[in-house]
Amino acid sequence: MSAPRSIPVLRPLLPHADRLLPYLRRIDATRTYSNWGPLVDELERRLETHFGLPMHGVVSAASGTAALVGAVLGIAGRAGRQRPLALIPAYTFAATALAVEQCGYRPYLVDVDPRTWQLDPARLLNQSGLNRVGLVVPVAPFGRPVPHDHWIGFRHRTGIPVAIDGGASFEGASDESRRFLGEIPTAFSFHATKSFATGEGGCVTTTDAGTSKRITQALNFGFFEIRDCQSPSTNGKMSEYHAAVGLAELEGWTEKRAALRSVAESYRARLSTAGLADRFIGAPDVAGCYALFHGADAAEAARAQESLDRSHVEYRLWYGKGLLSQSYFSDLEHDALDVTNEMAPRIIGLPVAPDLSAEAIDAVVSALCGGVAQRR
Repeated sequence: MSAPRSIPVLRPLLPHADRLLPYLRRIDATRTYSNWGPLVDELERRLETHFGLPMHGVVSAASGTAALVGAVLGIAGRAGRQRPLALIPAYTFAATALAVEQCGYRPYLVDVDPRTWQLDPARLLNQSGLNRVGLVVPVAPFGRPVPHDHWIGFRHRTGIPVAIDGGASFEGASDESRRFLGEIPTAFSFHATKSFATGEGGCVTTTDAGTSKRITQALNFGFFEIRDCQSPSTNGKMSEYHAAVGLAELEGWTEKRAALRSVAESYRARLSTAGLADRFIGAPDVAGCYALFHGADAAEAARAQESLDRSHVEYRLWYGKGLLSQSYFSDLEHDALDVTNEMAPRIIGLPVAPDLSAEAIDAVVSALCGGVAQRR
């Protein structure tokens, strides 16, 4: 007898071949495959329109990590001896720390606000050792976008460059671009697991033309208009093939976003019936690619995970138990991390797909109820 079929934690859905074909034929005609070809240029222009940004307000990238590297190099350059530290949240994905490390900075972990799960700029103004800090990277946790106003104030008061790891916050930034986009560069990931996806890719947004130029240069070997490496840089350009996926994705974006929102609403309805609606966090509070269950405490979250395992339902602690729990980052300098340590084990990522069935959602909720009920 075959084993029961599991419900995958995330089953991405990108544009079908028929929607991609016209763009692939354009690639065949131009025989341009990389180096900011016509499809990449078109995607950047269309994203500028989508976000309401000026010309050159979007710089595409090969990945979300490359986008963050480009943003950091564009506004802060590589770390110097006097200011080697980058303040980042302890509760984030490993890519945030790896990106700043690639730019020469030593990540320093700071705890997050218990309500927003983000860094608090007002609190950081009182951070000890700011004279050793060369960079701050606020993160949009699970696609909750980062407001710019207070970070602009922080930058003006401290002189410390700020680059935002926007991750999966495409939806929220699109809805309130004046609040969440501006001169501070914001890096987005277009990985297949994100709501808006190109398979692999990303972009950086900024309203400052000089910053845009430096980010473009940082993602192109330090070249800009002439083949002369003039700045610290990497090869982080988006290919024409990924731009083709992005253009096709934009064509169907309204329908895809609605489908993800419908999945979140279905979870809410079923968890409400079970008396657990207050434990669910989904779109629009976070990006549509996340459906999160917030355990009452770590013990309940562990029981819920055991029940999901027994029911063959996949899940993730998307940020693990915080960066300090990752082997490679276990020796990083850090503040007291009470919020991260208490919260991280409790936030469970549930299955998501634009076409996730009602039966699958019922199975997930039933498994969660089985775990929670063990204590009741």
